[in-house]
Amino acid sequence: MKHTMEISGMRLLFDERLILSDVYMKIETGDTVGLLGRNGCGKTCLMRGVYGTLECEKSVIIDNISVYEAYKKPSLIRYLPQHHFIPKYLTLKRVFRDFAVDFERFTEFFPVFQLWENTKIGHLSGGMHRLVELYVIIKSDAKFILLDEPFTHISPVQIETIQSIIDEERSCKGFLITDHLFKRIQESCNQVYLLLNRKIHYVENEDDLKKMGYLF
Repeated sequence: MKHTMEISGMRLLFDERLILSDVYMKIETGDTVGLLGRNGCGKTCLMRGVYGTLECEKSVIIDNISVYEAYKKPSLIRYLPQHHFIPKYLTLKRVFRDFAVDFERFTEFFPVFQLWENTKIGHLSGGMHRLVELYVIIKSDAKFILLDEPFTHISPVQIETIQSIIDEERSCKGFLITDHLFKRIQESCNQVYLLLNRKIHYVENEDDLKKMGYLF
């Protein structure tokens, strides 16, 4: 079954500063949508607004149903923030059980974790901690996945593996991914948008990004 998420009328003010204005975006099952933008332009605010952890004017419609606090409905949306969110005292076994994700399959992709099922998250390096969080979010049973700077602290080889996993999962999910690097977004996504001057702009190629001043 194909799922659709439509984001419209998103508007966000911090004090008197307008951060987002009339944002519109549509994501469907099979889409991997990339969101580019400079630091501080509002990419994280947009994601948190969609997820419901940042209050703002918005309309989020999933399969013709209005969803305001999506974070309360993990079967609809999962969100990977930029910071670590899994507590360090939890073991890998507990994390994978809580997210209902297969640990054995994870170790097929990343064999280094094979003997670490009972290891606490806090004993992992920052990069491995991030990799675990990224994987369980991507593999979670949700219709839409929001990934905020997912490739930070991940090695190039691991990024390639993650991109292949996203390609597998998009058959039943829609993805929204932010990153600073156009090349990485270009490799991972079939649609690209630029957040510029508080609005969303569709990007077809690098020339568009040059015209809008994002690339030089």
